[in-house]
Amino acid sequence: MILYEDDDIIVCHKPAGVPVQSASVRTKDMVSILRTHLQESVGQNDRGQARSNHRSDKSVGKNTGMKNAEIKTVGTKSAHEESRDVYVVHRLDQPVEGVMVFAKTKRAAADLSRQAAGDGMKKRYYAVVELTEAAELNQWHTLVDYLVKDGCNNRSFVSEAGKKDAKRAELRYRILKMEEKTALALAEIELKTGRHHQIRVQMAHAGMPLYGDRKYNPGNMAPSGAQPLALCAVSLTFRHPLTHKEMTFSIEPKAEIFREMG
Repeated sequence: MILYEDDDIIVCHKPAGVPVQSASVRTKDMVSILRTHLQESVGQNDRGQARSNHRSDKSVGKNTGMKNAEIKTVGTKSAHEESRDVYVVHRLDQPVEGVMVFAKTKRAAADLSRQAAGDGMKKRYYAVVELTEAAELNQWHTLVDYLVKDGCNNRSFVSEAGKKDAKRAELRYRILKMEEKTALALAEIELKTGRHHQIRVQMAHAGMPLYGDRKYNPGNMAPSGAQPLALCAVSLTFRHPLTHKEMTFSIEPKAEIFREMG
């Protein structure tokens, strides 16, 4: 699950069905999973440091005549004791799998959040869509809509630009492969903005609803309960919050429908 980790960030592969963050203590989410990982890592480091200090303490006591009470104070603080929390800087819908980066410090969180809010974080997705008509292969197209979020029903919908709370949403996509028999296609999508359910809403509005999407695809071709939402964040690019080095992480989707599409 963890693709990369240092003192400032954790990059991981979020499984489909796992929320990024949940208000319920009973629900396993990415934040709680990663917090447990950090606590266990700190514990292992502390135990290793304690064993090292114990060996060092014996030597110190032997050479200097230090008393046991004095020996117990010898040692250094674990390098990871300040990295026990996890900060969310961007999100993926619960049914979506993909690459995510989390911050381990407030400083890193502030920098990554600025990148996510602007154009410093590049996100690339694969989606299996249901085509209503033939499409050109490998031709990039841009979709620009204005979306309004309905928080009560956890939905978003396309609206007019001037409507209250409407936010501009932009993405570009291209069709990589089509299956004529099933009317399914593999699409590559690059997000330019990060709106609530953006890909699902815009692709459905454009006549290419996502396979397995129960919320925005009423005529969904996927068998009930048989397939997860066919959307995966396959690549994430950003600059490290401290070194400012550009970093890119990529994964392969695990859902069976992506393997079927080749």
